[in-house]
Amino acid sequence: MLRDNALNGKRIVVTGGGTGLGKSMTECFLRLGASVLICSRKEDVLKQTVEAFSPLGNIQYAVCDVRDYKQVETMLQQANERLGGNVNVLVNNAAGNFVMPTERLSHKAFDVVTDIVLKGSYNCSLAFGKYWIENNSAATVLNIVTTYALTGSAYVVPSAIAKAGVLSLTRSLAVEWGPKGIRTNAIAPGPFPTEGAWSRLFPEPVRQAMDPARRVPLKRLGDHRELADLAAYLVSDFSSYINGEVVVIDGGEWLKGAGQFNDFDLVSEDVWNQWERMRR
Repeated sequence: MLRDNALNGKRIVVTGGGTGLGKSMTECFLRLGASVLICSRKEDVLKQTVEAFSPLGNIQYAVCDVRDYKQVETMLQQANERLGGNVNVLVNNAAGNFVMPTERLSHKAFDVVTDIVLKGSYNCSLAFGKYWIENNSAATVLNIVTTYALTGSAYVVPSAIAKAGVLSLTRSLAVEWGPKGIRTNAIAPGPFPTEGAWSRLFPEPVRQAMDPARRVPLKRLGDHRELADLAAYLVSDFSSYINGEVVVIDGGEWLKGAGQFNDFDLVSEDVWNQWERMRR
C-alpha cells in the first residue's frame, strides 16, 4: 500500500510481536524500512521471529512482561539502545482471550486477560509517554482493540471490558497528549485467524457449528497483510492528521450484527417471491 522505505526513521516497539497479528505487522514494518523491537514473555518465540525476519532489516527483541511496569521501563531502555535511536512508535498488541460463559470463570481468569490487555497497554503507554514528553519527542501510539470494544460481547467478557478500556485510553490520550506531539489511534479487527488465539476462540467443534465467515458480508475472513497495511499507514507520517480514531477492519461484520433485519439474507428467493405476491 505504501511506497518503499515509507517507514524509514521509524523505530517501533510491538508488544506481542513474536506471533499472530503482531508478527505480521512486524514483517510489514520491516519491509517498509522501519527498525523494530518485539517483546513478549516467551524468549524462544521471539528468537525464532527475529531469526526469520533478520534479512528484512533491523529487528531486535526484549523479554518483557507488560504487566510489570518496571520491566516495561527496562524494555524501553533496551529498545532505545538496540534500534539505533529513540523509539518513536509504540504498538500495544499483546493480548489474551478465551471463550467461556462468564459464570464459569474464576476471578483469576479475569485477572489474566485484563492484566495483559488493559494493564499492559496502560503500562506501556505511560512509560513511553513519560519518556517522550520529558524529551520533547513526537511519537505515535497504535492500540489493537476489537470490534466488540465498541459494543461489548457475551462469552468474552474479560476481553470485552479490557479492550473497551484500551479504546477509552486511546481517545483520552489523543486529546491530552496530542498537543505534546503524540498521536494515539486504534485498530479494531474483526475475524483474523491466528494460530494460537483462533484455536482457543474457535475450536473445531465450534467452527463446524458456526463458521465465522458467514457473519461477514464479504463472506471471508481477514488476511493478516490487510491489517498490517492499515497499521503501517497509521504509524506512518502519511496519517499525521489522524488522532484519536478507531479504524474498524472487519469486512462489515459488526454492522451486519447490528442491523435488526440483516439476517434476512437467509431468506430464499422463493420466499421473497411469495412475500412479494402477498404484498400485492
